[in-house]
Amino acid sequence: MDSFSDTFGNVEPVILEDTVLDNGMRYVRAIPQGGVCSQMIEVLINGEVIEAVRYTGGCSGNTQGVAALVKGMSASEAAKRIEGIQCGGNITSCPDQLSRVLKHILNKK
Repeated sequence: MDSFSDTFGNVEPVILEDTVLDNGMRYVRAIPQGGVCSQMIEVLINGEVIEAVRYTGGCSGNTQGVAALVKGMSASEAAKRIEGIQCGGNITSCPDQLSRVLKHILNKK
């Protein structure tokens, strides 16, 4: 087991900020775990609809692609589609870390 995961292989992102903005949208900022390339994931969500996702770091084309694909999608549908994706030898990936952030959002309404 690597140092990025607990004894069950969980690699939950660290939620740094989870706030409701003046316009009613929710902003969540998290540090991905599990040895993925990105250093930060930011999500702006309106109800359950993803308004924007921004990755800091990571494979630029891939993270931009994931962010563009989930924009306008429901958080539950996006999380379901990208959960469990692995990258290289990691048990997680930048998309999987986003799914975990989205699940945090859905579970903390």
